Amino acid sequence: MSSPDKHVLCTGIAVVDQVFRVANFPRPEVKTQASEFRTVNGGNAANAAVAIAHLGARASFAGPLGGPAGVDSVGDTFLKLAANENIDCSACPRVAGAPSSMSSICIDGRGERAIVNYRDDRLNVARPADPAALVANADAVIADNRFPEFVREVCSAALARGIPTVLDADEPRRDSNVLLTLVSHVIFSAEGLRATAGTDHLGRALLDISKQTTAFVAVTDGANDVLWLDDGELRQIPAFKVDVVDTLGAGDTFHGAFTLMLAEGMSERPAMRFSAAAAALKCTRYGGILGAPTRQEVEAFLAKN
Repeated sequence: MSSPDKHVLCTGIAVVDQVFRVANFPRPEVKTQASEFRTVNGGNAANAAVAIAHLGARASFAGPLGGPAGVDSVGDTFLKLAANENIDCSACPRVAGAPSSMSSICIDGRGERAIVNYRDDRLNVARPADPAALVANADAVIADNRFPEFVREVCSAALARGIPTVLDADEPRRDSNVLLTLVSHVIFSAEGLRATAGTDHLGRALLDISKQTTAFVAVTDGANDVLWLDDGELRQIPAFKVDVVDTLGAGDTFHGAFTLMLAEGMSERPAMRFSAAAAALKCTRYGGILGAPTRQEVEAFLAKN
């Protein structure tokens, strides 16, 4: 079953990823031959949009791009790749004189990644033109914390509408902590949670963060279990064991799938199980977010596991 009638707005960072498949990560002063190369969309919220589209729902994306069109080739490439996935990017402001964000990524023989990213600070001046209009026909919103000033206005408008509003708290940064109070759900990466809470103990960190927000809080930790709080009690969702080919985009697949499930009215625990399955399937495929699975593939995987 797909959800073409559900619309999820994704807001945050857009990146063009240049992905190289290598046997081993590059070493200084040694040329490394790649066995495969792809140019794909990247960035947390933009990746979540692709994952949502693959699951059969309608996804749109709003986030700063460099500009103008025809000058910033990276931004132009991002928009073309998004159009290939039927993602509406009409609300993306373009900042003249600044380049769009891009990354060079190596995926090694174990499926792990090494990332070099460039993000221009001039993109921070961008703001959404009309946040209320952006969320007016959305069933849910997923935001990352790369551009906190941009997404804050969108999250506030979504929360005012009473729709599920999910924060992907992936990047370790404290200037986005205000977002914790402007969303209904917060899903941390392990790295982001440790840096935000100031402790390496993920369970204790979740409990500390829960004192700063009334939102549902959880943390993903790669191949380890997903941890979450239920009325102050620490719970966990087991991760699925798969043969890993490429972890790039797995966390974003989890976030996108989780937000879509909330939009459909699913409660948090089954939504996280569905999302963990979607992320696991993505890890079995090379190509970054292009490996995000379809709804039918996730349901078949869950039926077997």
